[in-house]
Amino acid sequence: MTERLFVKGNEAVAMGALAAGCRYYFGYPITPQNDIPEYMSRELPMLGGEFIQAESEIASINMVLGASACGARAMTSSSSPGISLKQEGISYMAGSELPGLIVNICRSGPGLGGIDASQGDYFQAVKGGGHGGYRIFVAAPHSVQEMYDLTVLAFDISDRYRLPAMILADSVIGQMKEALVPHPYVPPADLPSKEWALSGKGDRGRQKVVKSLYLGDGELEAHNWRLHEKYRLLGEKETRWEENGLEDAELLVTAFGSTARIAATAIQLAREQGLRVGLLRPVTLFPFPGAAFLKATQRTKKVLCIELNTGQMVDDVRLSVARDAAVSFYGRPPGAGSLPTPEELLLQIRRHCEGGVHGG
Repeated sequence: MTERLFVKGNEAVAMGALAAGCRYYFGYPITPQNDIPEYMSRELPMLGGEFIQAESEIASINMVLGASACGARAMTSSSSPGISLKQEGISYMAGSELPGLIVNICRSGPGLGGIDASQGDYFQAVKGGGHGGYRIFVAAPHSVQEMYDLTVLAFDISDRYRLPAMILADSVIGQMKEALVPHPYVPPADLPSKEWALSGKGDRGRQKVVKSLYLGDGELEAHNWRLHEKYRLLGEKETRWEENGLEDAELLVTAFGSTARIAATAIQLAREQGLRVGLLRPVTLFPFPGAAFLKATQRTKKVLCIELNTGQMVDDVRLSVARDAAVSFYGRPPGAGSLPTPEELLLQIRRHCEGGVHGG
């Protein structure tokens, strides 16, 4: 019988990382993600790995860069302001084409904000929070099981495409406990070998170089176009989403992460009341499942985007839907003291189904 565990989402991330072969963790404590470094500090030494509580978030991301440049699977984790401090290092990793995992268990902002759950880091995550116009792979789990599974996936995609990857969650998913089935990890057969990794002198004395500085005539332009092609290929092959009830839906509801769980309950209540509502949940935020939204809105012309912020993913939804689709937004920034309830979202769904609200 497959083992089932009862664990926190944060613990599931750490377990997934260890299963995927991560043996180097570098981080700095901040609420609400501290279960991750706590777990890694206990388990990594017993597996022959290295755990370092760095002197700062800036130091920790650059330690990830160094370990990755040597070919190791490495990760860091933090919460929103700590992720902001890591942005320069993430940009260097993207420019140097180095894999590695960054976990953001979001808290509210801007600034120090508070420790409430938030989805206010969407822009930062999917648009490239540092300088230079780069992109990273971003996955948004909505369950403890996905915290494990998507962490494993993120390491594989990060290695396959040589770019940083991020798990974007919040304290709802990170702190809650659910059943987890920790599937054994089998490395994909198509993962490339890391011939680029730094290990001293290479074959026949050739020195390997990992860098993000290109000063030769035309070098930087060519490098950026090559990165751009990589991001296009990522979107073609690695986009993931979940859809339910779209076949007869008169209203398409979209949400990601913890908010998608609440929206799914609200949709179930709406269906029980005879309202034809479906859910389209992005699992990858970059690459964004734009083609799925375009296909769905060829038939369903009303879209309601629900987020725990004042509107961020809704911009990508509006860019993706059919031209004649109407996209509305409902959300709230953190600080109200509670998450939206299913009943609250049901009220919004009913208003939209009855035609009282149009795109905005």
